[in-house]
Amino acid sequence: MAGGGPLGAIFEIGALCALQESLEGIDFNRLQHYVGVSAGSFIAAGLANGITPHQLFSLFIEDRKRQAEAFDPAWLLRPAFTEFFSRSMLLPGLLMAGTWKGTLGRKSLMRTLEYLGPSLPTGVFSNAQIHVELAKLFAKPGRSNDFRHLESRLTLVATHLDSSQAVSFGRPGWDHVPISKAVQASAALPGLFPPVEIDGQHFVDGALIKTMHASIALDEGVDLMLCINPLVPFDASARQSVTDAATPWAAPEPIPRIADGGLPAVLSQTFRSLIHSRLVLGLKSYEQAYPHTDIVLFEPDHRDPELYLANTFSYSQRRHLAEHAYQQTRQLLRSRQTGLSTKLGYHGIKLNHAVLDDTSRHLCRPQREPTRISHALTRLHNIMNNLNQVVQAAEPAQGRSAW
Repeated sequence: MAGGGPLGAIFEIGALCALQESLEGIDFNRLQHYVGVSAGSFIAAGLANGITPHQLFSLFIEDRKRQAEAFDPAWLLRPAFTEFFSRSMLLPGLLMAGTWKGTLGRKSLMRTLEYLGPSLPTGVFSNAQIHVELAKLFAKPGRSNDFRHLESRLTLVATHLDSSQAVSFGRPGWDHVPISKAVQASAALPGLFPPVEIDGQHFVDGALIKTMHASIALDEGVDLMLCINPLVPFDASARQSVTDAATPWAAPEPIPRIADGGLPAVLSQTFRSLIHSRLVLGLKSYEQAYPHTDIVLFEPDHRDPELYLANTFSYSQRRHLAEHAYQQTRQLLRSRQTGLSTKLGYHGIKLNHAVLDDTSRHLCRPQREPTRISHALTRLHNIMNNLNQVVQAAEPAQGRSAW
């Protein structure tokens, strides 16, 4: 489970709900090993604790204020007052030292201002509530906040700030750390949240080193690895504006060019491209290093503006975006069922075609139902995709990477 901020967690929950309904022979709460990075650590920890994908949807996305276990997104938007106060206490001493260096030490103004750097907060928002609330959630009967007491293996990856090395919470030597604290550390995006202190050391977001850290599970010899990556760069050169069964609502008008969206769009595309390029390179190396493991990747359509144009840290549309991820994953399974049936079938997993073909299934009821024309276009698209897979399967396998 890769990261991607709140939007990434929403996509992963929607995708998991679709996968749980559509795949027979697999229980997403009884897998051998769960690996979570950044926002994916929330989801991985929940699954390992027996919380089903639909329960995750209810906890993290549904707006149920009266629900005792509901996860309130406002917890992540509380200012880091403790960080602000502790850093401000350093300012007088640093200001005096900087003034002395700038006058008697004959240092330049910019060099003098550098001395004030330690007084700046390391994060804008506090993520301390993540640890508090998840500790309560995992304290419920049948759950555990201790890695060592889980039936399945759980690994949550964070980055050790001082050495820039990946640390695998849940592994021997780090399995004493509470799961809730490991989630807080793995999701501590630098600049947004302060580093999380554990055993006198500081940790930040695990995605700084790798996008997915899948080798942690691969090294144990797993025969099938399912990967969910929620962030992909948007292909604005081939915009998708057709409304189909996967998007039973009118998609927002995509921007003609990335640059026309201004600095936020450019930064978002840059970040997504960096993250995704590492993932692509990693998967290619995994295919060579672990030839006996089947790897299946689920991620959004690069041409889909819905998830790209959404505010990464906005929660106002989370139900709509979860529904979109749910339907998009169902559409992906339908359009690639030929290749998936072969690969997953080897592991005893089958596609439930009755569920996939049921157009009445929703996580959240859409504003309007898809039309007959949209159904026909989608079905034609699926047939063409599957025909293409049959043609590819008939070609020599050498030099061709598996999907």
